[in-house]
Amino acid sequence: MSTARPKGGKGTPATVAAAKAGIDFTLHPYEPDPDAESYGAAAADALGIPHDRIFKTLLAEVDGRLTVGVVPVSASLDLKALAAAAGGKKARMADPDVAERATGYVVGGISPLGQRRRLPTVVDASASALATLYVSAGRRGLQIELAPADLVRLTGALVAAIARG
Repeated sequence: MSTARPKGGKGTPATVAAAKAGIDFTLHPYEPDPDAESYGAAAADALGIPHDRIFKTLLAEVDGRLTVGVVPVSASLDLKALAAAAGGKKARMADPDVAERATGYVVGGISPLGQRRRLPTVVDASASALATLYVSAGRRGLQIELAPADLVRLTGALVAAIARG
């Protein structure tokens, strides 16, 4: 892997954060499907990557506090498990507009890296079994591949079993 910026620009906040941290990563651009029901699954299919290697970034409110859950696109977020991992009692999915305002990204391109403000983050434990994983690089049509340990370190994440299915 290498540190690389997308062609034709200064990068996204996610790629800038990864480059500043000096971690190894690879960018994977693809043509996004505007009609996709699942942005993550569409990204996996476009890149020819198994769905359990691309992780989606989801925002939930845990006891009213925004929290990020990062789970494989092949699974769904277990809200009870996320609440427990974040030290709360109850979780519900955040409104998409709230997620966009809090992170600075648009839905379908929300990255766990380089968010407008650092939010509590929980990465699913399945990530630990992978040499590398993919997450959004901050816009639709661009994934960043990096080591799970680097993702956890850069986001200050907890690792817990928060995926189901």
